[in-house]
Amino acid sequence: MDLKLKDKVIIVTGGSKGIGNGICNLLASEGAIPIIVGRNKIDVQNVVKAIKDKKQKASYALAELTDPEQCKNAIKKIIEEQGKIDGLVNNAGINDGVGLEDGNIEHFIRSLNRNLTHYYTMAHFALPELKKSKGSIVNIGSKTAETGQGKTSGYAAANGGRNALTREWAVELLPHGIRVNAVIVAECYTPLYDKWIKAFENPKEKLKEITQKIPLENRMTTKEEIANMVTFLLSPQSSHTTGQLIHIDGGYTHLDRALT
Repeated sequence: MDLKLKDKVIIVTGGSKGIGNGICNLLASEGAIPIIVGRNKIDVQNVVKAIKDKKQKASYALAELTDPEQCKNAIKKIIEEQGKIDGLVNNAGINDGVGLEDGNIEHFIRSLNRNLTHYYTMAHFALPELKKSKGSIVNIGSKTAETGQGKTSGYAAANGGRNALTREWAVELLPHGIRVNAVIVAECYTPLYDKWIKAFENPKEKLKEITQKIPLENRMTTKEEIANMVTFLLSPQSSHTTGQLIHIDGGYTHLDRALT
C-alpha cells in the first residue's frame, strides 16, 4: 500500500531512541521527512546520519521539551528549513516513578511537565502549519492511564491527560480537517523499559512473568509494530479516522488474562 507520505514533513519528539526511533526510520523508508525534536544533539545527529546514509531524508531541531520557548524556537526552525509541517508525533516521555505515598507535589508537577505539558506546547506552536496542510497528530500513550501500575501517579496522570487531549483536539480541529489519534502502548521493549526491568532483583524472571501474560503470542510488542500504526494514522490512507485511542499491545490491556 502506498501511504502517500512522500516528502511529508513529520515532527517526532523523542525520535532518537526507542519507539520514536522506530517511527522515524519507518517514516523515512516511506519517503517522508522525519524531523526529530530532542535535547541531545549527538543522539539526534546520529539518527539523522543513519537515515541519510540509506539515501533517505531526515532532519532535527534541538529543544528541551519542558521549556516552551525552546519548543517555539524548534518549530520556527523547522518551518524556516522545511517550509511546512504535515504531521506531529508527540512521543517523548519517561515513566519516572512519582508515586502518591513516596512522591511529593513538586515531583508530581515535574512529571506532568516531562510527560504531558509538551504535548500541548508542540501542538500549539505547530497548529498554524498543520491547519495549512490539513495534517495529522498522533499522541503516543501508555496503558497506565487505564490499568494503573502502582507508584507512578505522575506518569499515569500524564497519560490520562494524553488520552483526553487526543479526544479534545479531535473535536476542536474538525473544522480544519486535522485528524488526531493516539497509539497506546503496553509492553514494548525500549531502552527505558530495559532500565526498568533491570531494576528488579530477578529481571529475567520478571520479564518472563510479564510476557507470559501478553495474550497474543506471549511476547513483547516491537517498536516496529508501534511505528506501523503511527505511520498509517499519519497517512491519508487513514483519512476518516480521528479521536481514536488505538491499543497496539497484543491484547494485553483488554483481553482476559485467564487466556494466558
